[in-house]
Amino acid sequence: MKPKVIAIVGPTASGKTKMAIDLAKQIDGEIISADSRLVYKGFDIASAKPTIEEREGIKHYLIDIVEPEYDYSVGNYYEDAKKAIYEIISKGKAPIVAGGTGLYFRILLENYDLPRVEANPELRAELDAKTKEELLDEVKRLDPKSYDKLYESNKRRIVRALEVMKVLNQPFSAVSKLKEPEFDVEWKMPKLESREWLYERINKRVDIMFEQGIVEETERLIKKHGRIKNIVDTIGYKEILTYLDGENSLEEALDKLKQHTRNYAKRQLTWFRKNPCLEVNI
Repeated sequence: MKPKVIAIVGPTASGKTKMAIDLAKQIDGEIISADSRLVYKGFDIASAKPTIEEREGIKHYLIDIVEPEYDYSVGNYYEDAKKAIYEIISKGKAPIVAGGTGLYFRILLENYDLPRVEANPELRAELDAKTKEELLDEVKRLDPKSYDKLYESNKRRIVRALEVMKVLNQPFSAVSKLKEPEFDVEWKMPKLESREWLYERINKRVDIMFEQGIVEETERLIKKHGRIKNIVDTIGYKEILTYLDGENSLEEALDKLKQHTRNYAKRQLTWFRKNPCLEVNI
């Protein structure tokens, strides 16, 4: 018998956090975050990180575990999340993995096996200097099979795929293998009423972020850490920086944040539609 894990997935602002906490209280569970930004200390408002009060006494894992300077990879996540699952099971509790980072779920709970390649800082810096379009052209040249799969991905994932290809000197499609899933997974998703309903929730969340102090949080992070990649590339901070730098008015920056978050939600939905155990109805 494989260990049982409950996965709660969905796009941003769809109600995953509340659903996970309510379920954890019902079944004596603990929650493992599957969000690539919640791991970073200080990324609170922009990531909609649940506060201690909002967690309602439920233990959460993989939140606030590294400083923003650390490049926390999907490989790091796989090792840390798997350890957390077995720790929760050893206590006789139910592990609940909740979040919106599709690749985390694919590596941890589905049948996708990511090649283990150590980060190459010099190569990564060289790739980071290129535009997304230039990177995709390089993917198309080196591995046409992976082009369509990576086309809708964010720049960070494309850089990582090229890094793997160049380090191993093999196409990404050749080294990306399938494996037998380790866990028996029950998949859940909050009810999504409509695309318009989701977008309205996203717009409202951004308004709340402003009220909570996302401008001040951005200033505080930049003052403490400088303009490091994990800050300036994060949705929320990069839009507010255009306001702080005088490129946009505050209203324009917040509108861009709403637009970029809606675009991100669309990409998340694309990820989850690929999972045959989920029914995405919008």
